[in-house]
Amino acid sequence: MTKDAFTALRQGEMVLLYDFDDRERETDFAMRSDMITSHDICRMRNDAGGLICTAIPFMAAKKLGLPFAREVLRNCAMVEQLGDIPYDPSNNSSFSLWVNHRDTFTGITDHDRTKTVNAISDVVRAVINGEPVSFKEQFRTPGHMPVLIAAEHLLSQRHGQTELSVAMAEMSGIIPSITICEMLDDESGYALSKEDAIRYAKRHDLAFIEGSEVLDRWEKVAYPKAECTDSLAAAVNRI
Repeated sequence: MTKDAFTALRQGEMVLLYDFDDRERETDFAMRSDMITSHDICRMRNDAGGLICTAIPFMAAKKLGLPFAREVLRNCAMVEQLGDIPYDPSNNSSFSLWVNHRDTFTGITDHDRTKTVNAISDVVRAVINGEPVSFKEQFRTPGHMPVLIAAEHLLSQRHGQTELSVAMAEMSGIIPSITICEMLDDESGYALSKEDAIRYAKRHDLAFIEGSEVLDRWEKVAYPKAECTDSLAAAVNRI
């Protein structure tokens, strides 16, 4: 029986999320940040091997005062320009700051990254619920956990792993902070193929979902961002 990826994500399981055949053609491990453990971080770096990042909504980032990396680096000659990304020339990347929680040591160990990821989820939940939060009091930069900021209108605007994972969280009624990591292929040196990712999912009894399925559900739900904020806060408040 095929696992439902939305149910698996809601229950705190690792989900394999593939984007699109005409985009990155990558599968990411995706898991809700509030339930990440050091064992999950270990699994991501060993079995996936890509960059471990944490995706959050645009609204939360704005309220927390988190900028896009390109805004911080705008005076640097090599900063990314619109059109630079070969697989998505009409959009910029979603990278914000790389952070460590202030209670971590080096920030890179599985335990340290877990602390940072869990804390990011906590502040996202708090800010969505209208609670006062000071990001700088809890985190420092540079650090070892890249924060990704989803496009303001999510899948209505951009089709990246950042938007797919945050959209899945919003539609699942969980805190929209998702930690992701690309699956890489040891043999080819490229991204793990979709077929091999599906085989991995079956072998480990994990849910696999394609971006097209997430997008279809998103369009059926027709999430207008101006209207979903209150309902999202209500859903998060029940967790």
